[in-house]
Amino acid sequence: MLRFKTFHVLTVVLVAILWGGISLANPAAWAGEADGDVFRARVLAVDPIEAEEALAPGISLERQLLTVEVVGGPFQGEVLVIENAHTGHPAYDLHLEPGDLVLVWAEVTEGRLVNAYLTDYARDQHLVYLAAGFVLALVLIGGLKGVKAVLTLGITGLAIVGILLPLLLKGHNPIVLAVLVSAAVVAVTFVVIGGLGVKTLAATLGTVGGVVVAGVIAFLVGTGAQLTGFGSEEATFLLYIPQETEFDFRGLLFAGIIIGALGAVMDVGMSVASAMEEVKRANPSIGPVALLRAGMNVGRDIMGTMANTLILAYTGAAIPLLLVFMAYDTPFLKIINLDLIATEVVRALAGSIGLILCVPLTALAAALLMDRAVRRPLG
Repeated sequence: MLRFKTFHVLTVVLVAILWGGISLANPAAWAGEADGDVFRARVLAVDPIEAEEALAPGISLERQLLTVEVVGGPFQGEVLVIENAHTGHPAYDLHLEPGDLVLVWAEVTEGRLVNAYLTDYARDQHLVYLAAGFVLALVLIGGLKGVKAVLTLGITGLAIVGILLPLLLKGHNPIVLAVLVSAAVVAVTFVVIGGLGVKTLAATLGTVGGVVVAGVIAFLVGTGAQLTGFGSEEATFLLYIPQETEFDFRGLLFAGIIIGALGAVMDVGMSVASAMEEVKRANPSIGPVALLRAGMNVGRDIMGTMANTLILAYTGAAIPLLLVFMAYDTPFLKIINLDLIATEVVRALAGSIGLILCVPLTALAAALLMDRAVRRPLG
């Protein structure tokens, strides 16, 4: 009865949080925050400008005048007229209708908005609804476990945003930070999900071991392959940030590989440890060798699909680039030696190796720990 009431109390708390999150998706929220120059606005009218300017042969500039109303912050209700240009490029053109929400950048002069420009669609409302649906699905289907999953997800997010990123921005060693934060996230997550006990300890040891292995392999191979850490445009942008931090870009790359592999390795570690605990409960007299063999059998079934998960995740993100290579019939030798491609290969394969080695590490730790705890209740 206590557990039932606890579940419902936590559900009410989560619903309250979600309600607050949904209210943040209201157009009146989040406007005018940060540096005070970006505001959310609603399009009231779209008036095309008939004249078109030729940018190049076959390319013309189509202009519109947008009447927008700021819908939040100290300037709520202020109406602005701004220009929206279409150049025919789908990545930059904003096709708007009355009622759409947009982001507007404007200077604040003498308490008024001046020199306003259209920047982008306001997308956060839909993202908040999606996040709310995700949390509700976890809670409704997962019950108390789902509530715990939401809690651990929040802890993970806070660890990354509140600890890892600020310390990286200050120039601290990215690999050491990634390992320490990963170990802390794994320990807290497993304790919340599985409670204190040998199962949690075994899963933690196996997961941390697998993640460290992934980081070591990435470091060795990445160093040997002369990966620069500049495989993405975002890394290059870090050269020009106002903090002028001297980053170890190769270290940032390896730290990203460690964090990227963490989720999948955690799944494997806890799955193997949980299965072995159930085997031990069903047959308390089973020896450590037989228990180890059972854990390995379970792990072998898991590792195939989880390895595919990592490979497919990275491949899916690179589909446009792969299509470009195919369209221009780029030689494979050139493709595989590009810094960007080599980085993604190391990222995917190092993470997968860490995932695979998590199975024997977890199975061995669980077999030894559960054998020693055979006379005590398993947790």
